[in-house]
Amino acid sequence: MPDCGLPSLFAACHEEPGRAGGRGFDLWPRTRWIWSFQLCTQPGVVLTKLHRGRSLYLSAELARLCDPLVRQALGAATGDEARLLGHLAAQGPAMNEDIEVELGWERKRVKRARERLERVGAVLSDGLVFEAGGDYRFGPMRRWDQVFAEPAAAAPEPAAELLIAGVRAAVIAREEELRGWFSWALPPGVVDRLVEAGRLQRPEPGWLAFPA
Repeated sequence: MPDCGLPSLFAACHEEPGRAGGRGFDLWPRTRWIWSFQLCTQPGVVLTKLHRGRSLYLSAELARLCDPLVRQALGAATGDEARLLGHLAAQGPAMNEDIEVELGWERKRVKRARERLERVGAVLSDGLVFEAGGDYRFGPMRRWDQVFAEPAAAAPEPAAELLIAGVRAAVIAREEELRGWFSWALPPGVVDRLVEAGRLQRPEPGWLAFPA
């Protein structure tokens, strides 16, 4: 759903919501909501939760920009998150219900650990898997390094490169909202440095754009 300057898939659907005046899933496009899951099946599309826990679609190229930051998160995991990552490393991709049985965890415990790891990209999933009869369930979770086995070359400031890509996708964005785009904090002074270097521009005070 649209919530900032980043382009929104559901806004681009141009369809009335499932239930006007509703909340949550009611506000999704009436029939085209399924596009969000079908998009994940296309080559080169990576579904993440790097928009502070909300869905963010990346091209494979942009996923490589995130790679150094995600690998830091993989190495920094502790507690249940580290245990879940270790289990996925040993057993491979797994469904929620598999983890519940294999680790002896309650559903809420699996969900909590998974969501924390998805938020920083350490775990990826294609969202919902649809079955015969219209039933659905969460797709298997995979470690980031099971999807991207080879580490990407790290830029001096990976978060800055991701910010530039975001502004380019947005075309123009309010500067005050940038800190809410991604799960990682922006390095101090990064926006001013990028403007001074000509990699971003301020067409008006408080606004940022990608240089023409």
